[in-house]
Amino acid sequence: MTTPEALAYVTKVLEQVDLYRHAASVVQYDMETVCPPKGMSRQGEVGAFLANQAFRLTKDDAFIEAAEALYSGRDGLNEFERALADKLHREYLRTRRMTAEDQHEQARVSNQAYVDWISAKEADNFSLFAHSLEEVRRVEMKSITLMDNASPIAYDNLLDTYERGMTSAELDRLFGACRERLVPLLRRIMASKKKIRRDFLTRPVNDRAQEAMARYLLTTIGFDFSRGALGTTEHPFTDGMGQFDERVTTNYDPKHFLTCLYSVIHEGGHALFDMNQPAENWKYYMTDVKTMGQHESVSRFYENRIGRSEAFIGLIYPKLRELFPELMADVSARELYEAVNYVEPSLIRTEADEFTYTFHIMIRYEIEKEIVRGNVSTADLPRLWNDTYEKYLGIRPSGDRDGILQDVHWTGGFGYFPTYALGNMYNAMYYNRMKEELDIDKAVSEGRFDLINGWMREHVFQKADRLAPRDWIRDITGRDLTPDDFLDYLEKKYTAIYELD
Repeated sequence: MTTPEALAYVTKVLEQVDLYRHAASVVQYDMETVCPPKGMSRQGEVGAFLANQAFRLTKDDAFIEAAEALYSGRDGLNEFERALADKLHREYLRTRRMTAEDQHEQARVSNQAYVDWISAKEADNFSLFAHSLEEVRRVEMKSITLMDNASPIAYDNLLDTYERGMTSAELDRLFGACRERLVPLLRRIMASKKKIRRDFLTRPVNDRAQEAMARYLLTTIGFDFSRGALGTTEHPFTDGMGQFDERVTTNYDPKHFLTCLYSVIHEGGHALFDMNQPAENWKYYMTDVKTMGQHESVSRFYENRIGRSEAFIGLIYPKLRELFPELMADVSARELYEAVNYVEPSLIRTEADEFTYTFHIMIRYEIEKEIVRGNVSTADLPRLWNDTYEKYLGIRPSGDRDGILQDVHWTGGFGYFPTYALGNMYNAMYYNRMKEELDIDKAVSEGRFDLINGWMREHVFQKADRLAPRDWIRDITGRDLTPDDFLDYLEKKYTAIYELD
């Protein structure tokens, strides 16, 4: 088979794969947004079936032969075709010994775990989710045994699924640097006499006003509603279903409007990444190659580096006064800025302040490594979770809902959580690079997100699916990954806000 023939065959099959995966995404979106509780299990079965049909197409001998021929002839391909060949070869090595039955079992377990997690969270009872979590671990460990060239460190194989090339040894080094600098700074912040007003944050706000705020925020940062939609769910997420179909979700807490405000900006960041990627990514089925660390860097760039900046608060302040007149009547822009950057150890990751957020990720990283290693029984996980929160943040959950059941991610496996922290490190590095070419605060304060998004499109979005993360951040900044830019940023910002000596 010639290389052009291989490319033609591969793209023909991938078109069919994409149709199944698109349908599976629609079913999953429905299950997580509007599906009634008693219909979720059946919905999960339908999603698992569709995903399995897509997988079966890639396990066909003719497809594998064409994909490997494409990889062998990669030197004669353009950069997008070459990236596709590399992607397919990696997937082949990862799933060569995985049967369609194995894949279906994995999808079925994950979907049932989601259903059980919803029930357990509502009941505040981890035991309702425990069996499903054990099943998730079982299929995860089984998947490792089916990989070619698997790392002897089980967790590294799972981590690589989300952040290609990252290892637990490297994470240990990065998180060690975070602990060294953030723990003493947290103590200084907690000892500060600076008073930050927050009483207005819990004033009631109705869902309609919050939805209007969400749409305003998305429009402000450049979200295109002709290509995207906004919905609600238990745990906010973004799903890029197609080139012209980006789904963003949030939820509305009547007594904590910041939850919606920052979840929308965060998920909107994910959507902007998808909306602004090269059109060739769709042509060559390359939209899923960017890692979660790359993706989280963008969502947290918009959420925190932009969204919690004084320039952005100044921009949206008049609109918030218009939408929430009773809430904002006696609140200044400076008071709002300080309130959204208030530091306080808390139980819920998605509601955590920017400073203590990294601690939430380190806690999950430590626990999921123990789960994968088999060093802790499932029954002991709530206690381990609570003990680790007490060790890091000095607080202890009183129930499972605010503790081990608060996040959805373990329904799909392990290795995702560290990407949030990696995202902070990546975006701190490219923020500093952007600052060399653009007056960021001026652009934000004037609502010139065309300038912000234009720079991101050229430098951050353009090559994300064609470069491994290490090469990608080096291409953007000229430097290797380091936590220093992120830690320097936190130290400078919070020293100023809390008026530390």
